Amino acid sequence: MIRTTALAVLTVLCFSVFAADEAKGKPDLAKARKIAETVCIACHGVDGNSALPANPILAGQGSAYLFKQLTDFKSADGRPAARNNPIMAGMAATLSAEDMNSLAVYFSQQKRKPSMASDENLVAAGRVIWRKGDFERGIPACAGCHGPTGAGVPAQYPHLAGQYADYTELQLKNFRSEERSNDAQKAMRTIADKFSDKQIKAVADYIAGLR
Repeated sequence: MIRTTALAVLTVLCFSVFAADEAKGKPDLAKARKIAETVCIACHGVDGNSALPANPILAGQGSAYLFKQLTDFKSADGRPAARNNPIMAGMAATLSAEDMNSLAVYFSQQKRKPSMASDENLVAAGRVIWRKGDFERGIPACAGCHGPTGAGVPAQYPHLAGQYADYTELQLKNFRSEERSNDAQKAMRTIADKFSDKQIKAVADYIAGLR
């Protein structure tokens, strides 16, 4: 069942990425930097390395993933945004598809300054879930999609290594509560629903220390 779901998600994502690539055009990195310096800098830093644990590190993230998230924050044709975040909705509202593509490529090319794990016990517990999952709770190994080192799979699964634990914890809880619902085929919502708060915290801290 898990393998079938993963294949379905991969197929949907591949078609989505192909369609997006057709529409985005060539990135304007000079314009992207100007937007980063005037708009994105307050929360994410000019190079995508946020100084605040509540805001994600964007530097080094896959451009296709970043483009999808920016697109999902934006409402279109009278439809609500696929990803609900009032702050990011306001930021994305003024961006064209070309702007979002340029920003996605720009941040993907920046050097990531990774966060750090904070608790050895949490890291130990998180490592088990990351590598093996939890069979009894039906949780697959995180490494199955995001890779052993958290590098992800470009255009399919995001780069997680070194991400702030606070941010990762919040996103997993949002997936679990379905406050965040922009995951293809409900993949992350289905998985996160099986996590306890303690497991979420452990995995988030382990991810922060991944390299």
